[in-house]
Amino acid sequence: MEQFLAKAKQSARVLNALSGKQKNKILNEMAEALRSNTMNLIEANALDMQAGKENNLSSALMDRLLLDESRIDAMAVAIEEISALKEPVGRVLDGWVTEDDLKIEKVSIPIGVIGIIYESRPNVTSDTAALCFKSSNVCVLKGGKEAQNSNEAIAKILQAILAKNNLPIEMISLIPDASREGVDKLIKMDKYVDLIIPRGGAGLINHVSKNATVSVVKHDKGQCHTYIDKDAKLDNAIAIALNAKVQRPGVCNAMETLLVDSAIADEALLKLKVEFDKAHTELKGCARTQAIIDITHATDEDYDTEYLANILNIKVVDGVEGAIEHIVKFTSGHSEAIVTENITAAELFLNSIDAACIYVNASTRFTDGGAFGFGAEVGISTNKLHARGPMGIEGLTTYKFKIYGNGQIR
Repeated sequence: MEQFLAKAKQSARVLNALSGKQKNKILNEMAEALRSNTMNLIEANALDMQAGKENNLSSALMDRLLLDESRIDAMAVAIEEISALKEPVGRVLDGWVTEDDLKIEKVSIPIGVIGIIYESRPNVTSDTAALCFKSSNVCVLKGGKEAQNSNEAIAKILQAILAKNNLPIEMISLIPDASREGVDKLIKMDKYVDLIIPRGGAGLINHVSKNATVSVVKHDKGQCHTYIDKDAKLDNAIAIALNAKVQRPGVCNAMETLLVDSAIADEALLKLKVEFDKAHTELKGCARTQAIIDITHATDEDYDTEYLANILNIKVVDGVEGAIEHIVKFTSGHSEAIVTENITAAELFLNSIDAACIYVNASTRFTDGGAFGFGAEVGISTNKLHARGPMGIEGLTTYKFKIYGNGQIR
């Protein structure tokens, strides 16, 4: 592992020397290589899908794992969108002259070597590799074992383009030891690795956060809520709630708990149940919800669970204050939403909730690098420092100060 990471660290100097034009050319070649290797990728993915069936992976995880022609093309498009972004490195972020006549510039630079640990979705391999390459960072990737064949196939395609351009393949690589012990080594290699980004289940996040000596930006669970206020347009609210839960239940920005104002609960819950029944959503609710519609009981453990499945908690609350109280107790700091036409209620919600992304009259499903206009994302950061929310190009840079003098001494 140490030898492997030492080579990755050395390749960072070569990557830093590339111009924005050179990086963009290579990224576009990578996108085209993914397209031209579509059938190879589908064959590799089929091995993972078969293993997933044999291991009884949930339908949500199987959906995240699947690669088909449209998803591979979407991976290529994401890389092309990343190549079209503004050059993130070498930008002068600020500048001034001090009383001592020193000229100071604050300039964006890459972080260095970034270790990314993730689960399930193979497209993360190409997305994160492209984002890191665009921002002149070397990436060391550790995907989930359930996607091992897919991830290896994607990485080989990207590395072939690096080799074609006479660049070290260590700029984009999968760690050689993908075991738990290998991960434990990686997160302690602060001599070679500058940042660890874990994205996945609570167990993975907690383990990395507690054991890493390398700096960590957490991409924690998405315990997302939507609150329907008494002043909401009910048809809009139902459409937003349905989208937030059922459009793709197995992703971190899907809603896990729906909160309904007690003032409209009787009418709203009856209509909501009809629509969620059509979507085959398993519903759980508080006692006040159960008094109106026939569903199973939701416990505090349910309210604290990221289902990543077509299961939804419902709770009746007393106005926006009640919604805020519940969210403050159970939020993971990912994405929260209020549906209302009352600007006072909306502003109270926006200002009272501490989460990366807070919506008024829109689905939490928009918490996504592509939807935000970033091209793609490394993940959704639930950290408060350095990067928060969809972590795109800017989140993969830091800065240094360049100081120009003419002989000053202090």
